Amino acid sequence: MTTLQPGGARWEARHRAREAALRALYLITVGQVPRDAALDLVSPAASDDDGLALDPEARALADRLTTGTWDAREDLDALIAPHCVNWRIERLAVLDHLVLRLAVHEWLTEKATPPKVVLSEALELARVYSGDAAVRFVNGVLDAVYHRLRREGRIID
Repeated sequence: MTTLQPGGARWEARHRAREAALRALYLITVGQVPRDAALDLVSPAASDDDGLALDPEARALADRLTTGTWDAREDLDALIAPHCVNWRIERLAVLDHLVLRLAVHEWLTEKATPPKVVLSEALELARVYSGDAAVRFVNGVLDAVYHRLRREGRIID
């Protein structure tokens, strides 16, 4: 059995929160599940095998990420679209698009999280939910968005 290093449990909880937010955003986008119900479906209060168990802090993060990403989707797309070379944003794979939105939203709103952590988490979500080709695409787009936001002073390392 692996033991978590100090902070490891917090990292794992935040990872699960991002994953829950991605799943909820997918349900909202594809399944047309109401936003308020989507997170309950992926992280039910009584966790089962299909749900992601979240402690109250992680649940709050998942809710902020889900709600904020969904509410800001047009503004996020305006930041992402110019960097999707040879792709129209509406033609992106749904999960890749959601991972991009989620990461950019987290950069803009969760200032205590280092940008490199957000990028690493986005790449891991892309790898798990979309595949290796998606990782390269997501990495390239997020790198370009990151540099733009940093130049504009909207992200500070």
